[in-house]
Amino acid sequence: MSMSAIQQKIGWIGLGNMGKPMVLNLIKAGFDVTVYNRSSSKTQYFKDNNIPVSPDVKSLVETSDIIFTIVTNDAAVQAIYDEVLLVESLVGKLFIDMSTISKDVSVKTAQALEQKGAGLIDAPVAGSTTPAAEGTLIIMAGGKREHVERAKPYLEKLGKSVKYLGDNGAGLSAKLSVNYFISILYQGLAETILFAEANGISRENMLEIINESASGSGATKVKTPLLVQEKYSPTFALNLMLKDILLAKDSGANFPFTSVLVDTYGAASQEGFGENDVIGIIEYLKK
Repeated sequence: MSMSAIQQKIGWIGLGNMGKPMVLNLIKAGFDVTVYNRSSSKTQYFKDNNIPVSPDVKSLVETSDIIFTIVTNDAAVQAIYDEVLLVESLVGKLFIDMSTISKDVSVKTAQALEQKGAGLIDAPVAGSTTPAAEGTLIIMAGGKREHVERAKPYLEKLGKSVKYLGDNGAGLSAKLSVNYFISILYQGLAETILFAEANGISRENMLEIINESASGSGATKVKTPLLVQEKYSPTFALNLMLKDILLAKDSGANFPFTSVLVDTYGAASQEGFGENDVIGIIEYLKK
């Protein structure tokens, strides 16, 4: 499509903790954006600020050239794209799914759209709500190279880095890999804090030592305030991490840590810690 980036009409589906700050960055950059969300309460902010809100998926897709989707899981993505595929003409439209879902669902969706003359790239992100607001996410993209190139002017307003990784599903493979690592880090950090406390070392002191040493990282630093205040309102909920660990397991992760992570995060979720931030795993481990 030869339209310049600025003339492309953007549709955005999914206004949750990540979707809302991300779409606001596109609007701030001056792009022509219309939004949609399944539960209409999340569209109120946009209505109040005179940002066009679509009544349903079908009309959003019909009036957009490039459509972003960022929702919770396989079922939510399938529900949206089932509606998308009912739209009469999809020729030339590009879909950018930034959800963390199974590779299988993503690849099948891409194939179905391709048969109707549209493209899909998977473009999940590394980073939670603060990088989403700051536009400093790392975006991992899979799909046809020309589709990723077409998406770049928009993706570059959402992240500090756009990594093209190969065919459809490659972005998701990278995303599940990075979250697998982070799930190990957070459980390890929580266990370390509890071990230190049991031996008379305060949480604050232990976290300072960790953050100032080679064992510190962006991941430990971002969770330090939550651990110190013992308040776990979610920037990334434990249930979402559990979903990603299970997706990684389904994608072939079968290592000594895998069963430990499935057991710990699974039990924490069942015990009612799932809506807390992922580092709230410490509250489960404390028990």
